Amino acid sequence: MEWVLAEALLGQSQDPRVLLQTLCRGEASAERVETLHFLLQRLEEKTARNGGDALAEAAREVAAGYLVPLLRAPCAHPAGTPAFDPPARPRQRVLRAAGAALRSCARLAGGSSLAATLAEEALRDLLAAGSAPGVEGSAEAAVEVLAAVGPCLRPLEDGPLLECVAQAALSLALAGDGEAAALAAGRLLPELGRSGGAALQAVWGGLLAPGWSGCVGPRLLVLSALAERLLPAPGEPEEGPDARRYVRFWAAVQAGLALAGDALTRKRARYLLQRAVEVSAEQGADCTCGSREGNGPSLFWWSENKKDELLKFWENYILILETLEGNQIHVIKPVLPKLNNLFEYAVSEENGCWIFHPSWHMCIYKRMFESENKILTKEGVSHFLEHYETKVLPFSPEFSELIIGPLMDALSESSLYSRSPGQPIGSGSPLGLKLERFLVAYISLLPKELKSSFLFKFIQKMTSRHWCAVPILFLSKALASVPRCKALGPEGLLALRDVLQCTMITHQILLRGAAQCYLLQTAINLVDVEKVSVSDISAFLMSLRQEESLGRGTSLWTELCDWLHANERCFGRSSACSPVELQEKCSLNSYVKNLVQEYIKSPAWETGESYWMPDWFEAKLVALMILLAVDVDGMRNQNSKKRRTQSILRTFLDPLLDALAKLGTNAYMPLPKTDRCLQLLVKLLHTCPVKGSSTEADEVFALLQDLLVSTTESISKFLLRRLTMNELSSVSDLDCCHLYLQVLTELIDLHLKLGWKTGNPLWRMISTLENASVQYLQDTDRAQELMQGRQIQRVVSMAALATVCRATDQELQLQLDPLDAGPTERFLASLPLNQILQKPHPEDQSSCFEESSSSQGWGKIAAQYIHDQWVCLSFLLKKYRSLIPASEGDLLESTLPAVQRPVRTLQSALGALTVLPAEHVLPVFHCMKLLVPKLLASSESVCIEAFDISWRIISSLSNTQLIFWPNLKAFVQFVFDTEVLAIAAEIKGQAYFKIKEDELVSTSTTRYYVNSQQHRVKNRIWQILLLLSPRFDQNFLNRIIDKIFQAGFINNQASIKYYIEWIIILILHKFPQFLPKFWGYFSYGEENLKTSICTFLSVLPHLDIIIQNVPEKKHILKQALVTVLQWGFSHNFIVRLYALVALKKIWGMCKMLQVEELDALTSVIESSLNQVENARGAGNAKKNWQRIQDHFFFAAFHPLKDYCLETIFYILPRLSGLVEDEWISTDKFARFTDIPSHTGCLSSSSPTRLHQLKPGDWAQQDAGSNLGETANQSEWADVQKKIIPWKNNVPDLDLELEFQDRAAKLGKSINRLIVVASLIDKPTNLGGLCRTCEVFGASVLVVSNLQCVHNKQFQHLSVSAEQWLPLVEVKPPELMHYLQQKKVEGYTVIGVEQTARSAALTQYCFPEKSLLLLGNEHEGIPANLIQQLDVCVEIPQQGIIRSLNVHVSGALLIWEYTRQQLRGHGGIPT
Repeated sequence: MEWVLAEALLGQSQDPRVLLQTLCRGEASAERVETLHFLLQRLEEKTARNGGDALAEAAREVAAGYLVPLLRAPCAHPAGTPAFDPPARPRQRVLRAAGAALRSCARLAGGSSLAATLAEEALRDLLAAGSAPGVEGSAEAAVEVLAAVGPCLRPLEDGPLLECVAQAALSLALAGDGEAAALAAGRLLPELGRSGGAALQAVWGGLLAPGWSGCVGPRLLVLSALAERLLPAPGEPEEGPDARRYVRFWAAVQAGLALAGDALTRKRARYLLQRAVEVSAEQGADCTCGSREGNGPSLFWWSENKKDELLKFWENYILILETLEGNQIHVIKPVLPKLNNLFEYAVSEENGCWIFHPSWHMCIYKRMFESENKILTKEGVSHFLEHYETKVLPFSPEFSELIIGPLMDALSESSLYSRSPGQPIGSGSPLGLKLERFLVAYISLLPKELKSSFLFKFIQKMTSRHWCAVPILFLSKALASVPRCKALGPEGLLALRDVLQCTMITHQILLRGAAQCYLLQTAINLVDVEKVSVSDISAFLMSLRQEESLGRGTSLWTELCDWLHANERCFGRSSACSPVELQEKCSLNSYVKNLVQEYIKSPAWETGESYWMPDWFEAKLVALMILLAVDVDGMRNQNSKKRRTQSILRTFLDPLLDALAKLGTNAYMPLPKTDRCLQLLVKLLHTCPVKGSSTEADEVFALLQDLLVSTTESISKFLLRRLTMNELSSVSDLDCCHLYLQVLTELIDLHLKLGWKTGNPLWRMISTLENASVQYLQDTDRAQELMQGRQIQRVVSMAALATVCRATDQELQLQLDPLDAGPTERFLASLPLNQILQKPHPEDQSSCFEESSSSQGWGKIAAQYIHDQWVCLSFLLKKYRSLIPASEGDLLESTLPAVQRPVRTLQSALGALTVLPAEHVLPVFHCMKLLVPKLLASSESVCIEAFDISWRIISSLSNTQLIFWPNLKAFVQFVFDTEVLAIAAEIKGQAYFKIKEDELVSTSTTRYYVNSQQHRVKNRIWQILLLLSPRFDQNFLNRIIDKIFQAGFINNQASIKYYIEWIIILILHKFPQFLPKFWGYFSYGEENLKTSICTFLSVLPHLDIIIQNVPEKKHILKQALVTVLQWGFSHNFIVRLYALVALKKIWGMCKMLQVEELDALTSVIESSLNQVENARGAGNAKKNWQRIQDHFFFAAFHPLKDYCLETIFYILPRLSGLVEDEWISTDKFARFTDIPSHTGCLSSSSPTRLHQLKPGDWAQQDAGSNLGETANQSEWADVQKKIIPWKNNVPDLDLELEFQDRAAKLGKSINRLIVVASLIDKPTNLGGLCRTCEVFGASVLVVSNLQCVHNKQFQHLSVSAEQWLPLVEVKPPELMHYLQQKKVEGYTVIGVEQTARSAALTQYCFPEKSLLLLGNEHEGIPANLIQQLDVCVEIPQQGIIRSLNVHVSGALLIWEYTRQQLRGHGGIPT
């Protein structure tokens, strides 16, 4: 066509120069510039045949006066021409045509002077644009010019210029990210490379330079475009280097193969690999590439002697890579056995060395690890771990890099560690076990000199990101399983400490503790004791939480002691050792002895300085090391253990005991020293007790207690002085107060364990402290001025009273006369409750009131003061519980107001809940527990308010684990107290309904998933409700029945759905009067019903149970039939199935009861049931009908007989797919022996066969749950293979080709089919058509709006086909003009529509230039457009449905057109 147009123009003009000048005037449209290009191309052909240079000057004028200005300023316009401002797509078309025309001009001008001149000017523009920001258009124009004239330069004479152009283009392509960079990579560099010589060498050298190793995409774009030069086939001239022999070429290919986010780059890398293999096979010559490390196997090699083996290896390798692109596990799974074969090919059986470089295998695994499909990721990780464990592979650094990098990144996904379906509860994660075995096998094969570096990098990787608790647990477990070796030095131990810090960020305490245990085990196994000191070990141990992992007496503690004992003389030098001992290895005892002495020494501190409490870290460290050293010494001296233990403990504690003994007499001892000693005392008492054993059985703890008891009197005097003598006067002193009261509590516990003796000095101290605190509080109440020291001492006094009350409450030995109300009790009972502690004025006006970040703000201090008040009040209420009246009545005088005025006290408790932070409300709950049972009958409204406020507090704490559970426990204890429940049930007031009522219908629209926390909580709630259902009376059900019915409309998980259906059946069985309300819900909110109506339809197959006690059953059966028949005609297939199950059961009841009133419906019902029962074929409808009938809820479940603990808590959760943790067996209930036997007829086990059933397959199963079926296949005989046309992978870089010619050259398409889809609305249909058109090589797809390609549904169906297929936008109103235009161009317009004159597809012969017009999904092709059609083609049909989906119709016609064209050209579709 273009040739005919050029000939017609030349035939109209005698002088081509005049014609050229004419075309250079006017608007610079795409059509005009393309016409100029066609004309210049034709003139170039004629000049080549006839010779002459008459047109040379005219070509120069066109180039310099029109084309170059047009390229340089595409948004401006050449002189004498109208303004030109084309949009993006036409502008690219203009630039493409202008560049092609400029090349023809350079050829017509003769020689290379014009080309060189234009190239030099464009190079200057390119360099200037590269150094100046915001000139993207200039760079783009310069690249267009250089790409046009570059091939016209002479390789020898213009060699330096070509090298400069190549270097500039490389810098732009590999460093930039704009349009100019893309043009340089996709057009200019390939054109320069095709020129050969110096330009090709410059491009080649730049592409493989080390500085551009990260620019994988642009490099592979250029390499794939130059594949014919770098990888020439036999018979083609070898003008450039052989890429197969260069390591960096293969490194670039491998980087592209494993690139996660760029499918196009991976495709180019596969193309280069495929071409290299094909070229090697065709040439038949040996070829070897060097190794990346300088030794080991080559990255690529070829030997004609092993041609078959090599072809088999690379064929399987490329097949696996192609299959991975689909991301479909059912396609990938059968191909994975071929990966095993790759390893067999890659390792020599003779010497066990690598034949193929292992980095090729790593590309496959890296691609799987980084897949967005988590099932594929898990499969890849499992395959890698399992294969390396079972196959002993030679060591390769690439494996270590893969493990530390992509593998560990993939292992950070918690979902990978889930148990497989069918695994018993308590079994480990399959992936976790594989990881453990793999790490042991891999490290055992590592060379000794590499183990340390690998393990160090492995541990460092565990600190490089925020890991979840589950991955950290399994990685730590795998590390702990590594056999003992000296691999980690101080840096490795520090890295383990960093990992421990990572584990602390999770609130999952059990997982956190387990990970800490495994990391300690790792340190014991892998630390090189000669390189680390005892000080390093102690610092590491301090990163553990002893209450979660390293408790004294545990097996891990014993193992640590054994390890310390075995290596005591092997540790490196420690700074804690004495100068003499530094000359040799420092022993553990020497280290601990020096550690204690240094700790007890008074730190530098002057009296005038502000005092801050010492940090607890050092005390915790010293206490831990003392106890470890004592236990290690006990292992060393088994024979004289007791005397030796006493001696060594005394040796360690002498400095501490000496200091504690002087506390009461030495008033000048520095406070830092006294407080540090008391901190160490507390930590020793906390750390020493052995978990799970009595005090008497632990010799060390008994000796420690004996030693500390001797210092009690001295410590008591010191505490009394500090707490009562106004020495605590600043905010920071409150930290010291907390320490002193903690020491007092520990001393009380210690003396109570040893036996409380008469005349105990601690008792005198407690009595004095109590009286002094009361006296001070009374004095400060009368004081007028609020001074800081007074207020701080007030807080201290109240905290001291709270401590005394708490200790007295817990130990009856401290209560001399339980019923005697002394001065302290009367004072506490008379205190104004919830009194806000006013913020004081500073005593020293020159200094600001301290409220620093290291101490509490005054708001927290005031809250603590109120909290301590309620602790004291809780003690009073518990002690004088018998004095609490049921109502206040006319009580005129009360000695204990807070006890004898319970209503006022409970109201104050409600006020306290509104002002106290959540961590301080626990004592208020304890007071409520004592008050509510007394007041529920007389002051019900106040009690209900207490329930509401308390529940709001508990609800707000759901994300605060540390304080949530204690508060929840206290709430449950006072709301569900047996006395409260009994009183509430007796009076049947508002409190009764408040306690029993539960919110069954969640108003949240957030979707929750199976076995999620929300699902499991809801499941427990419905279980309890079902358990209590026999106790429901009609009044209570009147309040909650609507909520139960409404719960059925939520998108519930299967287990909750069964519970709701079951409880509805039981309620209707017991109270048939609710049936009218039940029928009403079949039409409730029809817009929201959808498939949730299945919950109500599932109730109806058990209608025989519901109406069991109803005398008149016929009316109910009639109502049921009418309802079921209505839903039997639903559009939803699932709803119809449930309705048919109910219909079958109800109709059977009608026939059994011989209900004559329903005879008129017999034919309809019988025919419906016969049709579904006798459905032909083995399709899904037949299978699903059989499945739903066999479902346990309809086939085996009996709502009355199966009402038992086993069904509610074990069978139903198991059959509904709940996680095994929720399967509660009946033996768990055996411990509750206090449950009365008369609570009902609830039995423990099911008498039916329900417990014998297994979970059915009616519910949709996880798509990945059956993947294990192919795991044992050694290798499949045939697998799916996605066809990837290799010759289409090279991007088009020819400036002189447009869409149709480019497609023909690339072999992508040999047709001129246009598919018009402008009338189609749905993105899914457009996406599918786009994919079909690209696959079968249509020349263009016409749509109504090009923005449709950004739609997610379109992209999901098109799978990137829009990137390879030309798309044109033609809006529906413009279709008439577009069709007429195409008719003029010679196209036959074919409509895909059924009309009176339509031809059958099987009889129609498509012309080569065909245009398919597809109709709208609903309306088809409009009548006005039908008149523009040359022919209508319809698809012959055999079925009842009158039409096909528009995408399917289009696909059938596109394939038929392609089939006919392939046959016409002699091609056979592959």
